[in-house]
Order: sequence, then C-alpha cells, then structure tokens
Amino acid sequence: MIQFLQAGGPFMILLVLASIVSLTFIIERGLALRRQRVIPDSVADAVERCAGREGLSALHTLCRQQPSTLSRLVLTALEHLDWPKAETVDCVQTRARQEVVRLERGLVVLEIITGIAPLLGLVGTLHGMITLFGDIGTAGLGDSNVVARGISITLNTTLMGLLIAIPSLIAWSYFSRRIESFAVEMETLLDEFLRRQYRAAEAPPPPPPTRPRPPGGRPGGRRSGTAPAEPPPAPAQPAPTPLAGS
Repeated sequence: MIQFLQAGGPFMILLVLASIVSLTFIIERGLALRRQRVIPDSVADAVERCAGREGLSALHTLCRQQPSTLSRLVLTALEHLDWPKAETVDCVQTRARQEVVRLERGLVVLEIITGIAPLLGLVGTLHGMITLFGDIGTAGLGDSNVVARGISITLNTTLMGLLIAIPSLIAWSYFSRRIESFAVEMETLLDEFLRRQYRAAEAPPPPPPTRPRPPGGRPGGRRSGTAPAEPPPAPAQPAPTPLAGS
C-alpha cells in the first residue's frame, strides 16, 4: 500500500487528503442523520396523539427532554399557537428551512470531493505522462525502469481518484435522499398537528346542561291543560239599619 501511494507521485498526497476529508464527513453525517437524532419515535407518536389543547404541556415537556430536529420544530409551533394560523405556518416553515440547512451541513464537501477527485487523478495522469516522456527523452527507451515509473504514476493517480469519487458520490446521494424523506415526513406531521389544534380552537363550546322537567308538567309547577283555580267570591256586606225617628 505504501509503495502504491509512493508510486503515485506528488498528486497522490492531495488525493490522500481528499480521501481523509471525505471519510470524515461520511462518518459524521452518518451519525448525525440517524432517525433517533432527527425524528424520534416517541416525539412523533406524541405529536400524532395530541388532538387538543389539553395535551400541549406534556408535548412541550417531552420535546424539551428529547432534543431533535422534530422537537425544535414542534416547540416553534407551540410557541406560536396563539398567533393566526397563516403566521404560525410561516414561522414553522422558516425554522424548517434552517433545520434542513443544518441537516445538509457537510454534504457540499462530499459533492466537491466527488467532482475534484477524478480531476486530481487526471492531473496526476498528465503529470505521469510528462514525467514518462521526459525520462524517455533523457535516458532513451532502453531503460525499462523509467517507462515503468511513468506508467505507475499515470495509473495509480487515476485509480485513486476514482476510488475516492465513487464512495463520496454514493454517500452524497444517499444522505441527500434521506434528508428529503425526513423533510417530507416532518412536514406531514406538523401540518396535521396544526390542523388539529386550530380546528379544536375554532370548535364552538358545548351547550350548557339542561334541567330535567317533571313528567307531564311545565316550569313553575303548572300542569299542561289545567287552568289556574279562581279565588272564592267575597261575602256580601249587610244593609245599614235605619235610625229611629227618621
């Protein structure tokens, strides 16, 4: 392996550095894009079960205890539930774009390495050919070691560039697709969550309970179809007695 790297010439050093950077970002993004770090199952289940305002405090506590991308988006939504729906959606979308940029951190490095690794291999190939023809012009075709050294530089750098670019391209494509699927899933969860919350807030309050009526009666103790009793007539007053001598 050491001889392979030494035979690649000075451009092999750049290729080795590119491979180390690529491997570092592949491992780092692989750990950062685990589902438990982005969309924990416990938080997703809590968001789906929260149908009204009574479960918001428990959801807020859970998101604080389990920090993740989904938890930060849910906290943003909870902080703005008192706002109009359109403004809350705008705030959540703004925070979602920030979280997607955070998830994509490092992918641009893999994309750059995917593009420059074959180019560095090609430059190493040209350098090997220049070295080969220069040594042939100096020593002639009789020295086979000169020819072998130029060919080794040409082939080694080309191979190394492809060996770096192919895994970097695979990792970049996989991570990009994974971030896209995470974004769609979080968008669906938050959209349904906000719909349920604002639908519950706009629902009319339940009517007050009615008092039971007595069977066959009306309020006030009167029975239906029965007239109120009339008061008895007043007794007649006696006639005045005439005075004597009148």
